[in-house]
Amino acid sequence: MTSAKARVGPSRRFQLWAIARLRRSRFLPAGIPDKVADVGRLGVPVTQPIMLFFATVQDSLYQIRPWYEALEALNARQPVIAVFKDSRTAAVVRAESGLDCVTIARYGQLDGILTHSDVKLALYLNHDPLNFEALRFTSMLHVYLGHGESDKGVSVSNQIKAYDYCFVAGQAAIDRIISHVMAYDADTRCIPIGQPAVAQRGRPDPRSEGATERRTVLYAPTWEGGQPSVSYGSLRAYGVGLVGSLIDSGSYRVIYRPHPLSGVIDADYGRADATIRELVRRAPGHRVDTTNDIADSFADADILICDVSAVSLTWLPSGKPLIITKPAATAAVGDSRLMQTVPLLDGSTDVVALVAAQFDAGGDATARLGLIDYYVGDQAPGAAIGKFITVCERMMTLRDETWSVLRSKGAVGP
Repeated sequence: MTSAKARVGPSRRFQLWAIARLRRSRFLPAGIPDKVADVGRLGVPVTQPIMLFFATVQDSLYQIRPWYEALEALNARQPVIAVFKDSRTAAVVRAESGLDCVTIARYGQLDGILTHSDVKLALYLNHDPLNFEALRFTSMLHVYLGHGESDKGVSVSNQIKAYDYCFVAGQAAIDRIISHVMAYDADTRCIPIGQPAVAQRGRPDPRSEGATERRTVLYAPTWEGGQPSVSYGSLRAYGVGLVGSLIDSGSYRVIYRPHPLSGVIDADYGRADATIRELVRRAPGHRVDTTNDIADSFADADILICDVSAVSLTWLPSGKPLIITKPAATAAVGDSRLMQTVPLLDGSTDVVALVAAQFDAGGDATARLGLIDYYVGDQAPGAAIGKFITVCERMMTLRDETWSVLRSKGAVGP
C-alpha cells in the first residue's frame, strides 16, 4: 500500500514545510494564529479540572489581562489550564500570569487531550468562532465570562446561547439580555458575580501621583467595532476636537487611553488616534497611556470621558464624574439607566464647559452611586473574586452530578 507521505507530491511537501517554517518565524503577522503546538503536551491528559479556552491572538491580550488576578486566585483553589491557538499569545500569558498554558494547532489535538482528561468546566472570554472547537465537548459545562460588559449591542449577542451559563456583573446585564435576546432564560442562565476582572489591589490616591493644580480628564474611547451596528467609537467623529479643546483651555490635564484595536477596521480611526497621540505628546504635562494598567489610569484621573463601553462600568464604582459620548452611528442598545443618568456628549458639545459643570455640580454623584449595585454588584474588596471562585466550584459540582446521571444512563460524550 502506498504510504500517505508518498502520495503527497514534492511541491505539496515543500508547501507544508514552508508553512511550518513561517509559523515558527517572527514574520507571521500577529493577527494570524501561528498554530505552533506544544508537541510534548499533545495526547497527554491534563490534571486541571478547569480550562480557559482562548483562541484569539496577541491583539486580544487586552481581553485576558484584566482576568489575571481572578484566574490566579481560582487556580490556587481549582487548577486551571489555559488553551491557546497561538503560541506567541500563550508565551505572553504564561510569563505574565504564571498559568499553565498549552497551544494546539488543530481540533484533533484538543480532542486528543480532553478525551483522556476530566475537565469539568470550560471558560471563555470572547465569542471567537473557534470557541466551537471546545464547545463540542459534552463532558464539561461551558461558561461565558466575557471581557467587560456594557450597553453595547455585543453585550446582548445571541451567541451567549452557545454556553451553558453566562457570568455577568449585576442585574443590569440580566435585564439587558431579557430585553434583547429571544428565547433565552436569562434569569436561570445568567449568574451575577460582580467584576472579578477589575483589579482589587490597592491603588494610589488620584492626586498622589503626577499631581498638578489642574484636574485630570481621562479620555478612553473604544474602537470602531467590527461592524456598523456596534460602532460606538467617538475618535473619528470628534475625538480630535475634544482633546484639542481640553488641552487648549489650559484648565485641564489630559490622559488619552486609546483602545488597542483602534484603526484595525477603519483607517480614519487610526489616523484620528495618531493625531490625538501627537497632540497630547506635544503638550507638556499631558500623557498617552498605552501600557499602564487601567486602574492606574483611573487612579490618576478626576473625570472620565468615554464611549458606550465596559470602561464606563469599570469607572462607575469610583464615584467620580463620568461623561459618555453619544454614538455617531445608530448603534446604542437603547436608553439604559446609565445613559439616562450621566451627561452625554456629541460633536456639538462644548466639552470644556461640560467638564467644568460636572465638577461644579459634583457630577450628580448620588445618582451615579445608585447605579453601582445594579450594574456591577458588591464592591467590597475581594468580594467579586470570592464569588467568582464560589460559583465556579458550584458549576463543577453541578457538572459532576449531571455527568454522573448521564453516565448512569449509558451516555457517552466526547
